[in-house]
Amino acid sequence: MARPRLLTSDDWPESELRAAVLAGELVAVGPCWASPAEPQTPSLRAEAAAWVLRDPRLIAGTRTAAWIWGATSRPPAPLEACIPPQIRVHVEADVRLREVIIGDDDVVRLGRLRVTTPARTAVDLLRSPGTSAGTIGTAEASAVHGLLEIGAVTTDEVVTRLSALGTIPMVRQAERRLRALHEPAQRL
Repeated sequence: MARPRLLTSDDWPESELRAAVLAGELVAVGPCWASPAEPQTPSLRAEAAAWVLRDPRLIAGTRTAAWIWGATSRPPAPLEACIPPQIRVHVEADVRLREVIIGDDDVVRLGRLRVTTPARTAVDLLRSPGTSAGTIGTAEASAVHGLLEIGAVTTDEVVTRLSALGTIPMVRQAERRLRALHEPAQRL
């Protein structure tokens, strides 16, 4: 019988899982736990996110997708997902859900979870509302920077994707945000 890659509070009481973390026997993988020897791959993180995003119509997006791709060290709380506008689902309080127009080429399947591609993830993060006019949130900026740093997507790919969007809301601001992410690095 194959040993599961992930353990959840469905398998053991959460207090025992957390005690195993303190003992060095397990590490947290989002809302789940795994052996420290288990490689932290996108498929493992997608499997952990799928434990919360149980409805197969949900698509992991924005900061959750960035975490799955390895661009950030921790998932957001709550996890972030998206669905096409014509679909109606019920989600628990530990999921932030957005309706978006999304094509099949913007999504990949990792195990049982659908995840936005790195390019779509970066575009969505750059277009997300900031804390004040014209700014991008720190967590979103860090996630985009992470996607670029690990090579999941290139700046040229993001620029091309943004240009292809035409005049939909937040595209020009997203382009300015992308340039602003590169300006501090160029001064070093």
